[in-house]
Amino acid sequence: MEDTPSSAPAPRGTVTQRAIERIKAMIADGLLEPGQRLPTERDLAAQLGISRSSMREAIRALTVLGVLEARHGSGIYVTALKAGDLLETFGVVADLSRGPRLVELLEVRRVLESTATALAAARITEEQLAVVEGHVAAMNATDDPEEILAHDLAFHRAIATAAGNETMAAILEGLSSRTFRARVWRGYQEEGAFTRTRREHAAIHRALAARDPEAARAAAAAHVGEVEEWLRAQVGT
Repeated sequence: MEDTPSSAPAPRGTVTQRAIERIKAMIADGLLEPGQRLPTERDLAAQLGISRSSMREAIRALTVLGVLEARHGSGIYVTALKAGDLLETFGVVADLSRGPRLVELLEVRRVLESTATALAAARITEEQLAVVEGHVAAMNATDDPEEILAHDLAFHRAIATAAGNETMAAILEGLSSRTFRARVWRGYQEEGAFTRTRREHAAIHRALAARDPEAARAAAAAHVGEVEEWLRAQVGT
């Protein structure tokens, strides 16, 4: 067995990681398909030459990551492997980051948000555009910070959906978690953020309505860039 060579046992983490990689490889190679039930823990451990305890730890880790799911009384299954599920833990990084790391996250968001908005300008349907316009109107109709934050989140989520790239949308969802945005907004709103945000959202909406990808890219980059520069000044980077 790989776990118990004749010299000394391999560190548990090393063996468990090997088990994780082997299961991931089986999925990537099509030996395990989305929705398929895994062999029993005993059989899979024997098949991969890994102890049952290490296999159990590997399955637990992949379940946390959204790759596998335990169905009570039925066994362990490969999930649908949707980008949103696999990247769900990504949002934890945004929620827990502070200082310069927050600036880094906004840099990433600026790049992805501008790309997603450009794609949306080329692909958005009339129905999707109406949803975006609805959130613009709702933001203009209230001064309640919680309502504005909710419509701001929904505005960007609708654009990411219209871009037609599920993986990009999932990453942006993590970078734009409510907790993360609320932390930034608490300080930013004191400096006229609502007026600027409404103006910048209107510019993005105009570019989307005009089906102009480059104007949409520039408007989105400027929008996120405003927050990024404000935060950069706050943390002194």
